[in-house]
Amino acid sequence: MEQLFSGKVALVTGAGSGIGEATALLYAACGAKVIVSDVNEKGGNNTVEAIRKAGGDAQFERCDVSKSTECEQLVKATLKHYGRLDMSCNNAGIGGEQNLLADMSVEGFNKVIAVNLSSVFYCMKYEIPAMLQNDGGAIVNMASILGQVGFAYSAGYVAAKHGVVGLTQNAGIEYSAKGIRVNAVGPGFIDTPLLSQTDAKTKEQLVSRHPIGRLGTAEEVAELVIWLSSDRASFVTAPTFLWMAATWRHEYCAGKHLPAARNYLTCHQYMQKPVVVMTGFFAAYADHTYQNMPVPPN
Repeated sequence: MEQLFSGKVALVTGAGSGIGEATALLYAACGAKVIVSDVNEKGGNNTVEAIRKAGGDAQFERCDVSKSTECEQLVKATLKHYGRLDMSCNNAGIGGEQNLLADMSVEGFNKVIAVNLSSVFYCMKYEIPAMLQNDGGAIVNMASILGQVGFAYSAGYVAAKHGVVGLTQNAGIEYSAKGIRVNAVGPGFIDTPLLSQTDAKTKEQLVSRHPIGRLGTAEEVAELVIWLSSDRASFVTAPTFLWMAATWRHEYCAGKHLPAARNYLTCHQYMQKPVVVMTGFFAAYADHTYQNMPVPPN
C-alpha cells in the first residue's frame, strides 16, 4: 500500500472496534505511527496487536473522552511517545439512550452529549496546539447522517452529531490559514458494533434503505478518513461529507439534480453515483426526518 503518511503520527479515538479500528489499521498501513485510544482496553490492545503484526508501529492509550483532563493527557502521551501529532480522527461515540424526548432522562442526554460532542471539543482543544508545533495537520471528526437530519427516539445523539458538524465548520474556518484542515465524515448505516444489538427485522429495514442492498462497512468509511487526512485533500476544510449509498429523495445543488444520498469519492464499491456535497459550501441540505427506526446509523 502507498505510504502516504511515512514519518507522520496519527491519533484515533474509539479505535478498539468499528470505524475507529478500521481507521487506525489503515493509517498504519499507509505508513503512520498510530496512537490507538479507547475506553475499552482489550479492544484497543487488540487493534495495536493487529497493527504490529502487519509491521506497523502503534501504542495504546486508554482515554475516557468525556473527560477533558483525559483528552489532554492523551495528546501529551502522543507527544511523549512519538514527538509530534500530524493527524487525528475523533471517532469515539455511543448510541445513547433511545427514548421520546420528553421521556429521555437528563442523565442519558448529558452522557451522549459528553461522549459524542464535548469529547470532540476536548480533543481538538489539545490536538490543535500540538499540530501547530508542526506547522499544520489534519483533523477528521466523526459525525453522522444524523448531523443533518432528525431521527425519532435519539434526541441526544442527533443533537450531539449536529454539534460535531458545527464545531468542525468553526474549527476549519479558524485554523485553515494556520495549516490545520478540519473535516467531518457523516456515515449512514454502517455495520459496526453500535448495531450489534439490532434484531434481524430492524437490520433488514436498514438494508432496505440502501439500493445497493447492504449496509456500509467500517473499512469503507476509513478510506474517506484517510483521504481527508492526506495531502490529496489539501484544499478541503470545514465541510461534512455524508457517506451513504441510499436515495430517499432528490434535491437540487448548484443547478444540478443530485441524489439525496450524496455519495462521496469513487474509491469504493459502496458508492453509487458519487458526488461531493460540502456542507456550508453548497446549498444542498437534507430536510427529511427519519422516523420509526430504533437505532442510530453508526
